[in-house]
Amino acid sequence: MSFEIGIMTFGEITEDPATGTLPSPRQRVRETIEQAQVADQVGLDVFGVGEHHRSDFVGSAPTILLAAAAEKTENIKLTSSVTVLSSEDPVRVWEQFATIDLLSAGRAEIIAGRGSYTESFPLFGYDLKDYADLFREKLDLLLKIREQNPLTWQGRLRAPLFDADIAPRADGETIPIWVGVGGSAASAVSTGRLGLPMALALLMGPITYHEQTVELYRAAAAQAGHDADALPISINVHGYVGQTSQGARDTMYPYFAKGMMDNNHQRGEGFPLSRVAFDAQSSPAAGLLVGSPQELIDKLLTYHELYGLNRAIIQMGFGGMPQKEHLEAIELLGTEVAPVVRREVAAREGDSA
Repeated sequence: MSFEIGIMTFGEITEDPATGTLPSPRQRVRETIEQAQVADQVGLDVFGVGEHHRSDFVGSAPTILLAAAAEKTENIKLTSSVTVLSSEDPVRVWEQFATIDLLSAGRAEIIAGRGSYTESFPLFGYDLKDYADLFREKLDLLLKIREQNPLTWQGRLRAPLFDADIAPRADGETIPIWVGVGGSAASAVSTGRLGLPMALALLMGPITYHEQTVELYRAAAAQAGHDADALPISINVHGYVGQTSQGARDTMYPYFAKGMMDNNHQRGEGFPLSRVAFDAQSSPAAGLLVGSPQELIDKLLTYHELYGLNRAIIQMGFGGMPQKEHLEAIELLGTEVAPVVRREVAAREGDSA
């Protein structure tokens, strides 16, 4: 199985810590499409847009941004990162992503998640006490929609469907549906039982943080009769690549720290991150993917060795990094990092075959 490398964005609107300027929503959406275009041009595999429903993000309608990206790209896969399925209608989710799939000639994917930011629940009339049940039921419906049409389905938290014609259908055979998992054992087990690809999120912490998560996932998949070793696993993590190790850290830190303060889960009550702590999280034993091209190559190969990963999606530019530096990093990732990692992974898997 090939190793895929991509990027993702939340499209956050953050005051620049160097200049004090605040980008406009129009600027951010245009920059998002340009990031997808450059990622495609330099040969990256995946482009993702996160879903947030606050004025400090422009990603409240990620499917529209992905549809725009579909028209500006040719080869890159287009995914949500994540779709907050608990507060969405699975019928509408399917219709939108199937439309992206048609626009992109079969490049649409869905990463479905419960949502670590919870502002969408009251916004769309859902009770947070149903947080887990909403996701389970809606994921079941989304998978049923993918499997058959017309569809008859009944649940507890959504109106039933009777012989419902849900269109359009995928451009090809199917649309990949991944489940986003932040480290919950129960989430890993339920995803494994369903035999679905798992997209792990790692904000900060040791690079080994998800070892037990992966073990539980594969054990549950095998127990349910799935080929556990064949199921794709992704790591979604913050990072940045520069020409030098020090330069990458110096560029990323002020924006990342600003984003952690201004755009974190509880707006106005952010997470203070010192430079010492940031540098510790950038070390070989920690999770952040930041440094020179060789450092990213080494750490991506370590991630692959630890978890048997098939994909890494890096969130670069968090905290409103200027577009020039952001695009430079995307280019380095596509031209200097990704080809080496793909070759090395293919060689290692060939040796072990």
